Amino acid sequence: MASDLKALKTQFLEYIEIEKGRSVKTVENYDRYLSRFLNFAKIRKPSEVTEQNVREFRLHLNRQPGTVQNLKLKTQNYYMIALRAFLKYLRKMNIESLQPERIELAKVGARDLDLITTEELNRLMKAPRGDELTALRDRAILELLFSTGLRVSELCNLNSDLDLSREQFSVRGKGDKVRVVFLSPSAKKAVGEYLKKRGDMGEALFVSYGRAGKESQRLTPRSVERIVKYLATKAGITRKVTPHVIRHSFATDLLENGADLRSVQALLGHANIATTQVYTHVTDKHLLEVHKAFHGKRRKH
Repeated sequence: MASDLKALKTQFLEYIEIEKGRSVKTVENYDRYLSRFLNFAKIRKPSEVTEQNVREFRLHLNRQPGTVQNLKLKTQNYYMIALRAFLKYLRKMNIESLQPERIELAKVGARDLDLITTEELNRLMKAPRGDELTALRDRAILELLFSTGLRVSELCNLNSDLDLSREQFSVRGKGDKVRVVFLSPSAKKAVGEYLKKRGDMGEALFVSYGRAGKESQRLTPRSVERIVKYLATKAGITRKVTPHVIRHSFATDLLENGADLRSVQALLGHANIATTQVYTHVTDKHLLEVHKAFHGKRRKH
């Protein structure tokens, strides 16, 4: 068994990729976070990881210029989560080092949801006009995002063999977990019209097109983000709109119309219901009615 921290880090990254099934992106992030800590602390042995050098590293992160406080804390937590996972691995391997429980995450304020109004959402959906291939593709992208609540990476991974005779399909999401998502009639119609116009046998569902309308390659998450941003501007929406904002709209729409939190959690593919609960404070409209009906009735005016 290697005793050098860099060698152990490599073994840990292989472990989370193979045994834990973490995505390549997660492995890359953990590698970057851990490498930065090891380079800062200038340590080589597991026994040299101490609360002191972890604290000094956190101070170093906290003093980086150009970011707001909340973002700093959130960023620190990413590093600490990776380091804690690494220390848990060392303990599993019976290698003496700092106990992972000694690392506490910074308390971060509740995140604000980027939301658009129902009226803005309707304008966005109508932004791709005409029957050109790119317009049909963009309409299918928007309808599919709102119907399913897919993450942009999940949308980009879809293939053109989608069975439109059914109202549901399976998608592989974060942590390699499979969940079922559902197609609304408008989403089925939009995707069907787009595929009919394409008339090719390409593997990817959503592809980019050149100036002559020639199919190029599978759309990347960044490309879809650019498309959504362009369509939002076209629809006259001044605030920032991303595919994730449409995912927020999907969740809040369900909750506002009476869906229970557990079902929304399953539809979004959240591992922890606490992640889904961020939506509840913007959807509890009935609390206003309770306040109006019952508050201050005994007070003399």
